[in-house]
Amino acid sequence: MKTCSIALLVAVCLTMLSPTASAEDPNHPNVVIVITDDQGYGDLSCLGNPVLKTPCIDDLYRESVRMLDYHVAPTCSPTRAAFQSGHWTNRTGVWHTIMGRSMLRENEPTIGQVFRDAGYATGMFGKWHLGDNYPYRPEDRGYTEVLRHGGGGVGQTPDYWDNAYFDGSYWHNKTPVPVKGYCTDVFFDYAKKFIKTQKEADKPFLAYIATNAPHGPQHAPEAYANPYVDAHGVSLGHFYGMIANIDENVGQLRRFLKDEGLYENTIFIYTTDNGTASGEKVFNANMRGKKGSPYDGGHRVPFFLHWPGGGMNQPFDVEPISHAVDVLPTLIELCGIPAPKGVMFDGRSVVSLLRGQPDPDVNWEQRILVTDSQRVKDPIMWKDCSVMTSKWRLINGKELYDIKSDPGQKSDVSSAYPAEVRRLRDFYQGWWEELEPSFRQDTAIFLGDPHDNPARLTSHDWITTGSTPWNQAHIRKGLDAPEVTGFWNVSVQQAGKYEIRLRRWPREANVAINAGLTPGDPVPGVTAFRMAPGRAFGTLDKATVEIAGKTLTAAFDADAVEAVLTTELPAGKTKLAAKFGSPDGSSVGAYYAYIERIGD
Repeated sequence: MKTCSIALLVAVCLTMLSPTASAEDPNHPNVVIVITDDQGYGDLSCLGNPVLKTPCIDDLYRESVRMLDYHVAPTCSPTRAAFQSGHWTNRTGVWHTIMGRSMLRENEPTIGQVFRDAGYATGMFGKWHLGDNYPYRPEDRGYTEVLRHGGGGVGQTPDYWDNAYFDGSYWHNKTPVPVKGYCTDVFFDYAKKFIKTQKEADKPFLAYIATNAPHGPQHAPEAYANPYVDAHGVSLGHFYGMIANIDENVGQLRRFLKDEGLYENTIFIYTTDNGTASGEKVFNANMRGKKGSPYDGGHRVPFFLHWPGGGMNQPFDVEPISHAVDVLPTLIELCGIPAPKGVMFDGRSVVSLLRGQPDPDVNWEQRILVTDSQRVKDPIMWKDCSVMTSKWRLINGKELYDIKSDPGQKSDVSSAYPAEVRRLRDFYQGWWEELEPSFRQDTAIFLGDPHDNPARLTSHDWITTGSTPWNQAHIRKGLDAPEVTGFWNVSVQQAGKYEIRLRRWPREANVAINAGLTPGDPVPGVTAFRMAPGRAFGTLDKATVEIAGKTLTAAFDADAVEAVLTTELPAGKTKLAAKFGSPDGSSVGAYYAYIERIGD
C-alpha cells in the first residue's frame, strides 16, 4: 500500500500545457468519463444480463480495455471521493452519503483541479454528491463548467424544489436554471455543448458526466421503460429503462465525437459507482451482495476504457485487481500532465496493465486493497469491509474467500488458511491506524465567504444519530419525531454581523413555515418524492438557533415564510442547530437555513 501524510494539498503549482496544446493534440488527449449511479456489474447485456439490452455500451465494451477486477466503495459518495482524489475515501472525510459525511475535504485534490491546472477545460455534468456548499462544490474544485443537481439525487433535500427527473432546474455553475427534458438527456446535451465549445476554442478538455440514473426513485421515459415493465414491474422496469436511456446517450455521444473529429484523440471511460441497487433480482454476474454490501456484488463494477489514438481500441481484459483510487494517477500518466505537488496518492497508475505490459517492479498478484461501507457518523473498525487481493477476499476481518475458485463467495475457507487471514488482517490494521487520525478532521460548511454568501444549508447535512430528512418527501411529510434534529458543522470565515433565515420550505417554494402543500405532479415510474402531501403544522411560532455558544430566539407570525435572527459571530469552527417550536413545547428542525454575513 502506498501511504501518504494527512496534510495532502497545500499550494498546488503545476506546469501548464504548451500554449499550442489543443483538443486534437495527441500528446494531451481529451477525456470523457461517464459514471452511472447504482448500476452493477451485471446490469449490462455485454456482461451477461439476459433481459436488459444495452447495444451501444456493448459496442464500447467490444472496443475497449476492460478492467475485470475493478472495485469501488459500496455506496455513491465514498466512491466519488476516491475516484476524484486518488485517496482512500475514509481519508477524504467521505464515508457516508448524508450527515455532513459526504463533503470532500477542501485540501483534497480532484480530477477537475489537476486537469484545470494543467491547461484543460473541465466540465462536470450531473451528480456531484461531494458537497453543495463552498468550498466543496464542483465549481470550487476545478471544474470550469458545471451543470448539476443538488445532493445525491434529483429530488433530494438539497436539490431545487420539486425536481423530479423531467423538466427541472439545475445549478449551472452557481445559478439555478430551468431545463426541458429528461435529466440524463439534459446532462449529456450540456456535456456535448461544452465539448463543442472547447473544440472551437482549440482547447483540450475533460468532461465528467455523472448520471443520477439509475438511482432511485425509478423514473425513465416510458419509451425506454415499457419494454421491461410488463415482465418485471414498474420499479425494476424503470430501473432498466433508465439504463437503456443511458445506453442510447452513450452511443449518441460517441457518434458526436466522431462527427466532431475528436474520437481518435479522446479517452472514453465508462464505469459505475457501486453494486446494483435493483438488478440483482434478475442477474448479478454470479456475485454475492448488492449496493452497500462488503461482498463483491456491492463494489466490483465495470470499467471500460477506449482510446484509439493510444492504441486502446481492441478488446483486452486486465485481470489484476484495481480500484477507484487508481483512476486519477492513471489519467495523469495517460495524458502526460503533471501530478499535483506535495500529494502522494493511495492509488497507483495502472497504465502498464492497460497496455498489457505489467510493470515488473510491481507484484500485482500480491497487491492488497480495501473497501468498506461505513454509513455512520464516525468510522468503525472492521465495519462492512473487504480486504482484497486478486485471489482473496477477507470480509469483516473474519470470513475468507478464494475469489478465483469461488466467485460467488459461498465457502468461507478462513479455517483452512489462517496465515492468509493474519496477513490480510495485519494489512488492514496498519491501513486503519494510518487513516484513523484523519477521522477527527470534520468538514465544515463555510459561512461568510464571498464565494457563497448567503450560504444555503439543508437538513441533508445535519449531523445526527436519528433520522435524516435527506429527500423532499421527508420535508413534505414534516418529520418531527424527537430524534429528527441535528446540527451543522460550520466554519465562520470572517467575524461580523450575520443574518440567519430559517425555513421549513426552501426559498424557491415560498410557502409559510406552518403551511401544508398539495401533492406535486406525477412522472412516469414509481411515486415521485414531490407527490407526498405537504403536512401543515399550524402551531409553530418560535425559532431557536444555537451557534458559537449563543442561544438565539425569535417569534414569528402564523403565516411567516421564514424566521429571521441576527447576531455577531466570531471567526472559527462551530456548530449550528436550528429548530421551530410550538407553545406546547414540541419542535421540528429547520430543514433549510440561509446565512449571510451582512457587515463587520
